[in-house]
Amino acid sequence: MKKIALALALVVFLLAVFPFTAFAEGVSPKAGDGVYRVGIVQLLDNGAFADMRQGFISRMRELGYGEDKMTFDYQNAQGDMSNLNSICQNMADANLDLIVTIATPPTQAMVNMEAEAPVFFISVSNPVAAGVVTTMEKPDKNATGTSNAIPVDEMFKLAEKVTPDVKTFGILYNAGEVNSVSTVAAAKKYLTDTGKYAFKEAVVTASSEVQQAAQALADSVDAIFVPNDSMIQSALTQVVEIANAAKIPIYGSSAVMVNTGAFATISIDDVTIGARTANMADRYLKGEAVKDIPAVVISDFVTLFNRSAAEAASIEIPEELLKNSVIVD
Repeated sequence: MKKIALALALVVFLLAVFPFTAFAEGVSPKAGDGVYRVGIVQLLDNGAFADMRQGFISRMRELGYGEDKMTFDYQNAQGDMSNLNSICQNMADANLDLIVTIATPPTQAMVNMEAEAPVFFISVSNPVAAGVVTTMEKPDKNATGTSNAIPVDEMFKLAEKVTPDVKTFGILYNAGEVNSVSTVAAAKKYLTDTGKYAFKEAVVTASSEVQQAAQALADSVDAIFVPNDSMIQSALTQVVEIANAAKIPIYGSSAVMVNTGAFATISIDDVTIGARTANMADRYLKGEAVKDIPAVVISDFVTLFNRSAAEAASIEIPEELLKNSVIVD
């Protein structure tokens, strides 16, 4: 009887301890009531982020996590960093199985909380520079996910073919976003190394500055390049109006920018990158440790043109490019 009692006591102990131990080591526990609870955090909302979020959710449903098996708590900070930090703190304190962050600022804020729930990020341009992983191959901060590195060299090569008369590029970005800074650094290096174009920068620190900065560029450049920047993207309609009036093209960094009125981009598909992060979350929920799920750079690029923007800037897109591109009206 004593042996049976000891065995039962050991079983109770193991059941109590191992879920917590597995969770602490980045291995998924089973949802106590059969339902996984997932937090989703954004700094602000726009078409690209909405597509990424929907791509993640739709893929999780496809993988078998129906409404009876997984719920989502979506929180949008409406562009306010203080609000973002509060949301992340609440997520860290909540009883969540995993947390999904879209773009760089929410990912940095969430990882800094050192929550027990792992972070699966979508579309962080440079995860190492952002400090959310030390290496892509072996994530070490209870976080992993997808990166949307922007092919700036291909973007400017495209500009050479489509707008050969452009001599000077304007670069419009927010220096407070590490993803923007890293993309701009790559762009400036390419422009400097190749000597193909002169360039001018316009740096903003608040969305209220975007219109004036865009106007200053439009008065002195032949085209504008916008990196993957949440602040500029949220005010892109203003930039588009200014560029159309000046008859100059905008080269953006996402499909949503082109849908909003930018002239062209070479970028990843936003739904696809969300779905790829969902695949990684599924691996975790099926027992893999976060540290064994490498962060990955998504490079399934597509070229997009906006026909209305082309007409506004009097640009004729070469036929050979039209055949292999997505055209937005």
